[in-house]
Amino acid sequence: MSAEDRAKATAKNIEGKAQEAWGNVTGDPEDKAEGKAKQGEAQVRHGVEDVKDDVKKAMD
Repeated sequence: MSAEDRAKATAKNIEGKAQEAWGNVTGDPEDKAEGKAKQGEAQVRHGVEDVKDDVKKAMD
């Protein structure tokens, strides 16, 4: 797995946490929901990368 893909997923997670926090501060439920969605997307990306790593290890 590429470190670049992992870094992008981590950045998306941080972005989501920040947006969710901003939504909490401002009371904007849309920002909170979008932040949570970005965090979910980051988890999926990490999961995909984990599967890629497992497949690569199995092939070696």
